[in-house]
Amino acid sequence: MRIGYAGMGIMGRGMAGCLLQAGHDVMVWNRTAGRTAPLVDAGAAAAATPAELAAACDITMVCVSDTPDVEEVTLGTDGLVNGLGEGKLVVDHSTISVSATKRLAEEIRRVGADWLDAPVSGGSEGAAAGTLSIMAGGRATALERARPYLEAYGNSITHVGPTGAGQLVKQVNQVLVVVNALAVSEALLLAEAGDLDLATTIEAVKGGGAGSWMLANRGPQVIARDWKPGFTIDLQQKDLRLVLETADELAVPLPGASLVFQLYRALQRRGLGHEGNHALAKALEELAGLEIGGS
Repeated sequence: MRIGYAGMGIMGRGMAGCLLQAGHDVMVWNRTAGRTAPLVDAGAAAAATPAELAAACDITMVCVSDTPDVEEVTLGTDGLVNGLGEGKLVVDHSTISVSATKRLAEEIRRVGADWLDAPVSGGSEGAAAGTLSIMAGGRATALERARPYLEAYGNSITHVGPTGAGQLVKQVNQVLVVVNALAVSEALLLAEAGDLDLATTIEAVKGGGAGSWMLANRGPQVIARDWKPGFTIDLQQKDLRLVLETADELAVPLPGASLVFQLYRALQRRGLGHEGNHALAKALEELAGLEIGGS
């Protein structure tokens, strides 16, 4: 069984690396071909186009930035659809719109292949360590077929419903992530203003009801002024745009997520979109005239 992987970005390269480390036969493709070199050096084959990748592989994973990118990789001139056929499977780990996911799945099924929307959570650290959470929408039989390979980089794999459900659950996940990031930022700002020892404060509260993944993993980075991304502001903002579009379609008020969207927009205006999503703290620092970890 050969597994294809399209997209060697901040998440994809770690996930493809986990497949190789697990001993799977892997072929990779990326729009900028040079990014595949470390995987090829580690034993992967390289495809020249997505169509070639799909033709050579039984299951093809995709992880690219946004809805238009998935559409191009899938349906473009040299897209996956041109190499797919009966019995093949595409697993899309990108975070894209629910409606586009349903359209893409229909196109893929017309040529006899199948589609899982299976976005992930856990940041670049989780991708490299093989500890991602995967939320999958589509046929349960397709997920069970892919599961042995998803287990190379996911330690929580949940079938959440039909096609599109994976993308909607990922939007739920992103609301929780960004509102938690806002809570962490506000809490650390308060602790800084009160002259508390920030590391000790995190240690004191992270094991109780206030604890969260964002606090335990990103809180120390904020204190250290380490803005290296597990997930960039630009990518987080793209996901929030999808969240707010869905909320508008469903007539659901999301004031917290909307506020974070505007704070991230302010940071993007300052040229900080490449920094980690925990740099949300910088927007609050600007309002307060106070630097977390700066005293």
